[in-house]
Amino acid sequence: MYLRESRQKRADGSVLTHLQLAENVWDPDKQRAQVKILYNCGRADELASTERLRRLARSILRRCAPEEIVAENPSWRVVNAWPYGDLYVLEQLWGRLGIGEVIAEVCGGRKFDFDVERALFAMVANRACAPSSKLYCYEQWLKEEVHLEGAAGLELQHLYRAMDFLEANKEAIEKAIYFRMADLLNLDVEIVFYDTTSLHFEVDEEDRGFGERDEVHGSLAAGRKTYGALRKRGHSKNGRFDAPQIVVGLAVTRDGFPVRHWIFPGNTVDVTTVERVKKDLRGWQLSRCVFVGDAGMVSKANLETLARGGGKYILCMPILRGSEVAKKVVTRPGRYQKVADNLEVKEVTVGDGERRRRYVVCYNPEEAERQKQHREQVLKELEAELEGLRTQRGASHSKRVCELRASGRYGRYLRLTRGDAPRINQAVVAATARLDGKFVVHSNDDTLSAADLALGYKQLQRVEIAWRSLKSGLKLRPVFHWAPHRIHAHVALTVLSLLLERVAEQACGNTWRNIKDDLRRIKLAQLLSPNGTVWQVTEPTPDALKHLKSLQINKPPPILHLA
Repeated sequence: MYLRESRQKRADGSVLTHLQLAENVWDPDKQRAQVKILYNCGRADELASTERLRRLARSILRRCAPEEIVAENPSWRVVNAWPYGDLYVLEQLWGRLGIGEVIAEVCGGRKFDFDVERALFAMVANRACAPSSKLYCYEQWLKEEVHLEGAAGLELQHLYRAMDFLEANKEAIEKAIYFRMADLLNLDVEIVFYDTTSLHFEVDEEDRGFGERDEVHGSLAAGRKTYGALRKRGHSKNGRFDAPQIVVGLAVTRDGFPVRHWIFPGNTVDVTTVERVKKDLRGWQLSRCVFVGDAGMVSKANLETLARGGGKYILCMPILRGSEVAKKVVTRPGRYQKVADNLEVKEVTVGDGERRRRYVVCYNPEEAERQKQHREQVLKELEAELEGLRTQRGASHSKRVCELRASGRYGRYLRLTRGDAPRINQAVVAATARLDGKFVVHSNDDTLSAADLALGYKQLQRVEIAWRSLKSGLKLRPVFHWAPHRIHAHVALTVLSLLLERVAEQACGNTWRNIKDDLRRIKLAQLLSPNGTVWQVTEPTPDALKHLKSLQINKPPPILHLA
């Protein structure tokens, strides 16, 4: 007995398919087997017919377990199995955000001999699931560790060519994805948080360009763009001053969704990046956009740039000796207003009329206590060092004194007497103690209260969380590329992966690492049967099912493919 399909061609050219339960019966007169129809199940495109077959299959499986059928027939065997749930969810989110459609629109009528969208998704998914080099992604991950529909024909050169395509059209793709994401997720883009980080390379020599502007050109496939020589030595934010680096800027929303990213040469100073960021975000319809940055972005030119055209900003101000903030803001008497368990604020206005400047002094009692204990420990260690130097004779101690003065931990608290004897600078200790737990926020937006300014700046940690995800979970480095257009494309792929992660984290209320671990318990198995190959998906675990429900994604079909 078996399920039979009969096809009927109609006059309009369409084909109707009917499902029938049939068996072959031997006809002794004709000396051959005849097909005997036992039951007509109906048309294949009718839901009622499919439901009748499902009820029949369930009743059969109550009598005959699938594992017994496989055990009795050794021709059934499992060929391979892969984690599938995390890849399935990423592909669903990729489609929900319309990234594949954006890529197709950008491609236009241009023809490729490979699927660009599949190549880009493969590299983005690799960043989120098992970050590695493009070579490993092609040779190992795609071939051995996962089963990705449409990726079987991809070659290594296709991945590199897809990266070039992404770099050539990055601005258009980023902007189109942003508008789709804003409509779909109803993003709050009134406040945009911006910060930079450094990304070092394990090389000895800096990049060198041509001409006075030190420029290099990308490949023709990547748009033949002109770049400043990227890998330069500069101020490293991870302590690798010995290695060339690049500077990466990132703008995110209040919820941590990446809006756009920038790449600058490694010797770029943070304050010089703001003008380009403001220019590039103009025209992105960010409603009443408020720019939020840290003290590294503050300069007179940047404040003028951000305020130009009615722009609004919230910036943390450096408390420099002799500056207006140190002399007129922090020292201004007044009561603090409590806005959170660990945050108190005090508003200070300097000047009058149109030129008045609005500041908010913020005080964190918990941080003040932590800084006090840290300073006491440092002074205790420093006192022990100085006591050891007093017991020594001769000039042998001078080298240690130089080391202490050059130390980032002890140097600020040291002074030399007229006899060049090291002593603890009590004036610096007292001045530092007065600033424990305090920071100052400045804004030109009079519609925001002091509490809104303080809490708005505190949310700048969203960028820090994004950097942590990019550098640790998504492994933004090491970067195995040296060409500028490939470095740009590598960062763009990682930011796309961050976007998919943030959508999942926002919906599930959990970290991507935990979500991924639960989803990877959904497996895809390849079974070899006498009649062909079956690609079957295991039943989701309760935790995986919970994540799918939060993401509003249907369970993967139990049978993915029959061949």
